[in-house]
Amino acid sequence: MSGWWLLAAVPLLPLLLTWLNVATWRRGRAGSRWAGRLSVLVPARNEAANIEACLRAVLASRHPIAEVIVCDDHSDDDTRAIVERLAEAHPEVRVIAGAPLPPGWVGKPHACHQLALAARGDVLLFVDADTRLEPEGIERLLSLFEAGVDVVTAVPRQVMASFAERLVMPLLVLTYTSWFPLRLVAASRDPRFLAANGQLLAVRREAYDRLGGFAAVKHEIVDDVAFCRRAKEQGSRVVFADGSAMASCRMYDSAGAIWRGFSKNLYEGIGGTAAALVVVLALHLLVFVAPYVALALGALLDLPALLLPGLVGVGLNVALRATLCLRYGHPWSGILLHPLSILVLCAIAVSSYRWTRRGALAWAGRVYPERERRLALTGGEA
Repeated sequence: MSGWWLLAAVPLLPLLLTWLNVATWRRGRAGSRWAGRLSVLVPARNEAANIEACLRAVLASRHPIAEVIVCDDHSDDDTRAIVERLAEAHPEVRVIAGAPLPPGWVGKPHACHQLALAARGDVLLFVDADTRLEPEGIERLLSLFEAGVDVVTAVPRQVMASFAERLVMPLLVLTYTSWFPLRLVAASRDPRFLAANGQLLAVRREAYDRLGGFAAVKHEIVDDVAFCRRAKEQGSRVVFADGSAMASCRMYDSAGAIWRGFSKNLYEGIGGTAAALVVVLALHLLVFVAPYVALALGALLDLPALLLPGLVGVGLNVALRATLCLRYGHPWSGILLHPLSILVLCAIAVSSYRWTRRGALAWAGRVYPERERRLALTGGEA
């Protein structure tokens, strides 16, 4: 077999893995009930555009909820006023004022830490303010708390309205389904094999306290992955679920927001090393872009040795994207835009590397100096 045919066959493994994951990725069961108390916890910083819809979706849940607590993390908008107005009609809802951010902490872990301190539930469900629970979403999520499971995290259905969202956001699910053998990741106790998503993250209270809570990952930008990795390191089982029937989420609403949002955490999310970045970029270009280049060159230069392998490789990529369109409702335009989507993702990854390496990180109106992050990591030694 020539090298070009080997190149054409490379996308076959991600396609087969996607089919396996789509068939076996756990989704939870509707209709189940949790016997204990459930606390729904929402960290919110300048979320006036989202918080009411988020809370109304929580309150419409079919599963009983003991309390809904929002941490207003020094918002400059009407976030707190909106929550207080809802609380007048729903006594289970309350808002707490976020304390000043201490040195060495990142904002979201600090807000989640305060929420956990205020909560009284047996299970703590952290929900991002831009996430909308389905009525049966909590039932499905809690049904995954089998014996020995301490943490359940899930990926909601991603809402995509703008061109930029339709271009990039499907790659969130593609990354999980085409590169991770998800059932093996869930079964493994090795903390190196891990996937997590903080948009929906539930943890048993006893396990949360035993793990040290978000205080143990106070310095982490990618706090969801860090928290779940710590759980695995301490011997807890972590279930990473398909949350497309549990909730929906519109993470970013513009091209600029997508670029800034993923630049904030993509580099650390893939390992935080230059070597890991090079490997990830090479794999994505080889699997998802090279077949299109081979097909184009083969057609332009009339080279069957390139044309036919390129056609096969492109066909495998089309089959992969079509699978995700059918299963998760991704826009069909993503099939045509697939190589462009991958190139944009690679550019964001490089941007994330440069952003992380420049010494300070700015996000949500806060700046995290590199020295403070090192102090947090080393326990006080610069």
